[in-house]
This record gives sequence, C-alpha cells and structure tokens, in this order.
Amino acid sequence: MEILNEQHAEHATMRALIQRERSGPSGLALSLNHPRPTAAGPGAYLIRVSVAGVNFADVMQAHGTYAGGPQVPYVAGFEAAGEIIAVGTGIDHPIPVGTHVIGTGRGSFAEYMAMPAAGVRPVPTGWSDAAALGMVLNWATALAALRTLGEIATGDVVLIHAAAGGVGQAAIRLAKHYGDRVIATASRAKHDTVMSLGADVVLDSACPDLAEEITRHVGAVDLVLESVGKATFQASLSVTRPFTGRVIVLGAASGDASVTTHDLVFSHRVHLQGLHIGALAATVPAIYREVLDELDTLIAHGVYTPGTPRVHRLSAGPALLCDVEMGRTRGKHALDPWR
Repeated sequence: MEILNEQHAEHATMRALIQRERSGPSGLALSLNHPRPTAAGPGAYLIRVSVAGVNFADVMQAHGTYAGGPQVPYVAGFEAAGEIIAVGTGIDHPIPVGTHVIGTGRGSFAEYMAMPAAGVRPVPTGWSDAAALGMVLNWATALAALRTLGEIATGDVVLIHAAAGGVGQAAIRLAKHYGDRVIATASRAKHDTVMSLGADVVLDSACPDLAEEITRHVGAVDLVLESVGKATFQASLSVTRPFTGRVIVLGAASGDASVTTHDLVFSHRVHLQGLHIGALAATVPAIYREVLDELDTLIAHGVYTPGTPRVHRLSAGPALLCDVEMGRTRGKHALDPWR
C-alpha cells in the first residue's frame, strides 16, 4: 500500500485515497494530507464522510473505463454517508446542517467531500450511516430496473445475474416482495448467500450451457437484470421471452458484449435497455425521485431493512477493490476514512 505525503501547508487537509494512474486498484494510494474541500459549492453539501460505499463502478473508474470519469490524479469513490457541515447555494428546500445523509458524488473515499444535492436523502430514523449505504445506488438501481424500466408484474420470472453483489441482493429481495419467481446466477461459493435471500433457483454463473440450464428450470424469462456482460449476455438474450421480454443492462463486469440489428430482428426479439442510475437522476429527476419515494415506502413497511455492510479501513481500499474486481466479495462493503 503506497502512502502519499503531499505538502499543502496552506490548506486544511484530510486523509483520502487518490487514483494516481489508470492502472486499476493498484493505482490507488493513500494520502495523509490531501487538500480538503472547505466549502460546499453551488448546488452541493459539504459532508463529513463517516463511511463510503464500495461499488464495481469504482473498479471501472480505476481502469478508466467508466464513462465521464475525471482525469488522474483524483480522489476516488462515488458513494458516501455522513453529516452535513455546510450547505451550498441554489438548493431548493435544503437539508439542515447536522443532518446525516446518504448520497453520491465524486471523491467519497476521503474524510470530507462535496456532495451534489440531487438525490441526497436523510439517513432513515434509527439507522446508522453504514446501514444506509446502498440506498441511492444499489437499491435504487435494483428498483428502477425491476419496476420503472422492467415493469414487472406478479408472477413474472426474473433472471438476476451477479446475484450475490449489492444490486443483485437488493433485486432478489424486491422481486420476491413483488411476487415474482427469481432465477439467479452467482459463483458456486456464493450460492448459500443467494438462496438465503429467497431465490427460487440458483445456477453457477460459469456454467458452459447456461442458457439451456435456465430454460430447463424456468422456461422463458420475462425480465433479465444483466450486469455481467460478455460472459452471460448471449444467454440472457436467448432465454428472454420474445417480444414481451425485457433485458435491462446494468453493467459489463466481464467485458463488453455486442448485439446487432440483425440479432434483434431475427434472433432475439426482446426489449433491450441500459440503466445508469446517475444518468437517470440527472436526465429525468422526477422519475428518480419516484424511485426514492418508493424506497421510503419500502422502508416504512419493513421490506427494505437496515444494511449490514462490512466496513474496512481506508488503507484497505486498493486490496478491497481488487477483490471486487476478481469476484471475491459478496454483499456490500465500505471504507471508513477515519480508520
């Protein structure tokens, strides 16, 4: 673990994980005195970060494959929960200083960050900051994929890839709540976790005849949450119900996959749509607010309960992201910038 000792005596400083080069998690280094933001800025809150969520998008950004990522060097991280210590200008109905919130924004792997106000939500009453991690990324993505775009109906068959991850686990719980049958894929070592969440069928994600296995168990699928990419994409298209079935693409952990117009006309006649929750929030904020409002309802009814992420020291960030990249984690993980 490399440690940077930057000299910025004229500024207030903080501990932060800095992406020095686009070489993946190995390009991260811990800075002990990185200049910290001292003002919220327009349309943002200044947050004292208590815990930062770790997501596969962090791995993509470390490699420079996450669209619109900043130029190196930069403070890594997307998701955080913490306390508002300053409120920027231009925010309608601002949340008061001192409120603990969950939200997203660049630079969350640090003691302080400026968090854009759009999508920021107070931590639910009685929840710790860590328990709220995943709300505006994992759970919002799963809910938008299932309901907003996927339009699931009771009794639908839903295929969820990478089911042991943060989005996958949320999607299983939501799909079962809405009365659907869930077939999930995950590495064999994670099958117990996936089954404990209520999946009806769990298959090995490395199965060489995955499409045939899915068809054997459930026949055609009404909705696929596709986050793996190259390794599972053709299987996802093959098992989706023609014309009425939907494939929501959330990511490409195994690499990019391709589909042609010929495929869609003659082989895989399905609805195919991409989902990036940040883009949804920025492009159609009213729909994003509906997703968050539905999450609030799910919390009130006890469907969405406090999370239990595994929290690591900030210095463990590079090794943790390497584990995420290699598929060696399950569930939600987080970093504590004060440890």
